[in-house]
Amino acid sequence: MNDEQLDRYARHIILKEIGGAGQQRLLDAHVVLIGAGGIGAPAIQYLAAAGVGRLTLVDDDVVALSNLQRQVLFATDDIGQPKVEAAEVAVALLNPDVRITGLQLRLTADNAVDLIAGADVVIDGSDNFATRLAVADAARGQHIPLVSAAVGQFDGQLAVFRGWETGKPCYRCLVGDDPDRPDISCADQGVLGALTGVLGSLAAIEAIRAIVPFGADPAGNMLLIDALNFRFRTIGLPKDPGCGCGA
Repeated sequence: MNDEQLDRYARHIILKEIGGAGQQRLLDAHVVLIGAGGIGAPAIQYLAAAGVGRLTLVDDDVVALSNLQRQVLFATDDIGQPKVEAAEVAVALLNPDVRITGLQLRLTADNAVDLIAGADVVIDGSDNFATRLAVADAARGQHIPLVSAAVGQFDGQLAVFRGWETGKPCYRCLVGDDPDRPDISCADQGVLGALTGVLGSLAAIEAIRAIVPFGADPAGNMLLIDALNFRFRTIGLPKDPGCGCGA
């Protein structure tokens, strides 16, 4: 690292759990983010600030006025622009160390494997069940840690999946196989804007942890957030013996 990088990442480097070697691992890492919306936007910001060297964003949407209540990566002038393009501009301003690639398309079961190939971590903040299943299957098949985050009106959940490992569940161990599960969007029910920032920030933490391991291993557990009742709790996720996701 050069002198400017040593200064930029000093608060990471001073942490014994990360240090200089860990920061270099972040600079060499590649994270793929599925969705640049409520969860993806803050995750992008914190991963870029952390110096994750390569980010790939997959999102087919454009910035709308109604997004700005929670998707703080974007500004009023970005309305009508593809989210991935606006995110590229924002990240370039935030940290020149980060190479960012925006793909304005929808991830499907047909292209998921190619879109995440070579990633160190995948963050899924998508807003529909079919996409989540496709991401999860592709990540499991390529042995890429999956950080899965979701948010409701005043609640959220976060989990890390490495289902190919003995005793660790995959996403399908949690949700099953039903691809036709109805999706309920924040446009239908509403969402507390700042809560998406919490989930996106936590997803960024878990992506960083997957690159530079520190603390307890989160795989096999799910964090549940209840903002109405000011409560966080963690539950265990058992591996489903009937899932067939690995040993």
